[in-house]
Amino acid sequence: MSTLRDPSDGIRHTALDDGLRVVTEAMPELRSAAVGFWVGTGSRDEPESLAGASHFLEHVLFKGSDERSARAIAEAVESVGGDMNAFTTQEYTAFYVRVPDDHLPLALDILSDIIWTPALRADEIESERQVILEEIRMRDDTPDDVVHEQFGQALFPRHALGREVLGTVPSIEAMARDDIAAYHRAHYRPGNVVVAAAGNVVHEDVVRMVEKWLPRDAGARPERVTGGLVAPEPLVVTRRGSEQAHIVLGMRALSRDDADRYGLAVLNQALGGGMSSRLFQEIREKRGLAYSVFSYRSGFEETGLFAVYAGTAPTRAHETLQVLRDELDRVANHGLDDAEIEAAKGHLKGSMALSLESSASRMHRLGRNQLVLGSVPTLDELVADVDAVTPDDVARVVGRVLVDEPRTLAVVGPFDESDLL
Repeated sequence: MSTLRDPSDGIRHTALDDGLRVVTEAMPELRSAAVGFWVGTGSRDEPESLAGASHFLEHVLFKGSDERSARAIAEAVESVGGDMNAFTTQEYTAFYVRVPDDHLPLALDILSDIIWTPALRADEIESERQVILEEIRMRDDTPDDVVHEQFGQALFPRHALGREVLGTVPSIEAMARDDIAAYHRAHYRPGNVVVAAAGNVVHEDVVRMVEKWLPRDAGARPERVTGGLVAPEPLVVTRRGSEQAHIVLGMRALSRDDADRYGLAVLNQALGGGMSSRLFQEIREKRGLAYSVFSYRSGFEETGLFAVYAGTAPTRAHETLQVLRDELDRVANHGLDDAEIEAAKGHLKGSMALSLESSASRMHRLGRNQLVLGSVPTLDELVADVDAVTPDDVARVVGRVLVDEPRTLAVVGPFDESDLL
């Protein structure tokens, strides 16, 4: 076991002998504690036959262990004023609880219980299967969710990164209890987990409690398969009668640890990250084409994506799409001016500080960074990294992303592909 200290910011990290990592941030001025188990497995780690297994596990683990039922867990957390939740992404799954600080042992006990020794009762798996199928149907009834799913599939065709995190109706219906249990045994190993805690916590106490409930069988999780990317598809259209057409236009971008990621963050902010951004001003404020318009980015282990979205009336979809293309072309050809870059940097630095004012937000930052990057930068380090972005850095990112990468267009609305070629 090895422990690192950083007394300047209260963040401490311990790597246990079996590979599990514990990272904490002391915030003694608070009276809350947030703790999460971050598992380095997501939808991209599933074989196609088990599409949706990571998300299925996210649901059924909260059904309890041999010692606790789902109701007992909910009552234990809520009776002390706490809350709990979980989520699944392409590359990791997180389970977390926030409680008053004197109930941190309860939160760690419950999370350890369900992560390491879930009951996976057959009847509860069946009931949760129906819940997930309803979640898929709800997603399918939400066209502004569907368009992002379709965009991902077209951007990463025949690759697990483009697969829907929820899985499909056939894969969820066919997934047996033994399949889910085997997937849990293979991936939920200490060496694949980060435990993050923030708030009024003592690092040594958290480590001691985590060790108390660790399973004896450690082992390593299966190696993640990377590569295998093929060319993105240029266009995917889901024909649907609706009050709005939903448009996503984007391309592959930078991996999660790319040295230019802060330059991409600045580009994203200036192009579509807020009310002063180019897209918001041009599409909503000037032309009144859309209520919702924004850009976004995601980074994965070996690649990433950058995209712009707008929802508009079907009769104005072609005009909106042309404005989106024109703005991307304008930035690709002429870049951003210095004032835009400085304004974007200012927003990013301020929003980072404002986003870290609760134990829950601090815990999320700890867990994600330790899991996917292997370390947790301080807020001062993050501010310095954003400050260091120069116009030349942004120009290089523009070239790498907006110029070099082919575009993919996804549309949900009353159109055929021929209408958008």
